[in-house]
Amino acid sequence: MVVVDRHTKMAHFVPVSSLPTAEKTADLFYHHIFRLHGVPSSIISDRGTQFTSKLWSAFCGILKIKICLSSAFHPQSNGQTERVNQWLEQYLRCFTTYLQDNWHTLLPSAEFSYNSQFHDSIKNTPFFVNFGYHPSLLPDLPSMGSVPSVNDRILQLQDCHRHLQTVIKETQQTQKIQADRRRRPPPSYQVGQKVWLSTRHLRLSCPTKKLGPKYIGPFPIVIVYSPVHVRLELPPSMKVHPVFHVSLIKPHVSDTLFRRPLAPPGPLLVDGEEEFEVEDVLDSRYHRRRLEYLIQWKGYGPEERSWSRPLWCT
Repeated sequence: MVVVDRHTKMAHFVPVSSLPTAEKTADLFYHHIFRLHGVPSSIISDRGTQFTSKLWSAFCGILKIKICLSSAFHPQSNGQTERVNQWLEQYLRCFTTYLQDNWHTLLPSAEFSYNSQFHDSIKNTPFFVNFGYHPSLLPDLPSMGSVPSVNDRILQLQDCHRHLQTVIKETQQTQKIQADRRRRPPPSYQVGQKVWLSTRHLRLSCPTKKLGPKYIGPFPIVIVYSPVHVRLELPPSMKVHPVFHVSLIKPHVSDTLFRRPLAPPGPLLVDGEEEFEVEDVLDSRYHRRRLEYLIQWKGYGPEERSWSRPLWCT
């Protein structure tokens, strides 16, 4: 588990063997973060089940911690932690064994190196910003000691620390170049405006996603939280969080030219059951002594019209 202070940039790497529950997450926070920094005013996290649970909400509520969840399918909302995760993965990939059974022993060196590295955003090291002084680094050995195993261990730690400093600098520079290359000013969106929603992170009902639509909709914007986050009016059947980053939407422009037919709308959930909305009743008949209506379903073409009994049409 990676925890980063947004103000000082100080990071803590807590070894966890599997995805922790909400109760375990609260316990880790108390033992590894609270004892060093006290209670934070807010916590930004992804939408993992441990962070959206009632237990975590109650825990943060008692401590008066504001919960800030990242946007759906946009981890860049918590980009600071995501960048640290990328750097940590690169470090562990270099030093862990083939069986990957020693990764937890590498975390203390990684945490120390990261927190003692100069950061451009704060013009200092996280350690100095947090404590007011620079930590003592591993000294260069003027001569070998009398215990070979100790000498080997110190040399190994020194080599690891130097390599980490190099990796951090290279990673920071690479991430800046990549981010600047892809970053463009987002368009300005207004409430009521219709937009297309990217299907990059959505499950589609079509047999093959590769041949499915890249965008679905259009869906109206109901709330503009900021220039980069909006809330869409989605059908209940989609069952996804309706707040999206603007990188996952694009403005809807009316097009009278030929285009692929839009996917039909999903069913509505009424008392836990899927139902479709009636647009018009076109005709009626008696079939096997039972009254039936010819239904035009909302959002569907003429080929989808069907005869239905009154019990099914309310």
